[in-house]
Amino acid sequence: MSKNIILTNQEIEHQIKRIAYQIYETFVDEEEIVIAGIASNGFTFAKKIAAVLETISPLKVSLCEVQINKQNPQLPIHTSLSKEQYTNKGLILVDDVLNSGTTLIYAIRHFIDVPLKKFKTAVLVDRNHKKYPVKADFKGISLSTSLLEHVQVVFDEDGNSYAYLS
Repeated sequence: MSKNIILTNQEIEHQIKRIAYQIYETFVDEEEIVIAGIASNGFTFAKKIAAVLETISPLKVSLCEVQINKQNPQLPIHTSLSKEQYTNKGLILVDDVLNSGTTLIYAIRHFIDVPLKKFKTAVLVDRNHKKYPVKADFKGISLSTSLLEHVQVVFDEDGNSYAYLS
């Protein structure tokens, strides 16, 4: 299985910074926002976006980890914040790769039950193979791939991240 690198560490860092600026522009009127990352890579990506946002904006950023069973997304979803902690706030739902949209649509459904000021989605790689009418408001790259190809994002502890196609 060969690895075709589609994003280097430097390119990922650039995309994170660009997405953070876009989020700040969108939520500039807010005092506080919640960045909810889908475990595990989506949450890592969310933490990286939050770190940049805290350096470029006065926004108070709360992180929320979203636990969803990706094989069976109908099962209950658990979040590290209670519903009261994100009620009436701006929220950005973050994942690393948007493939069929299944994970994102079920996670969106979880947050729809709560009144939010504004709700947006962010992904690093949008694969354009959607089963559901879900879109990424903020995305690093769009990549048209075959259904047989797989996009994997690696966020390693040493800070050397990359995305590859296999």
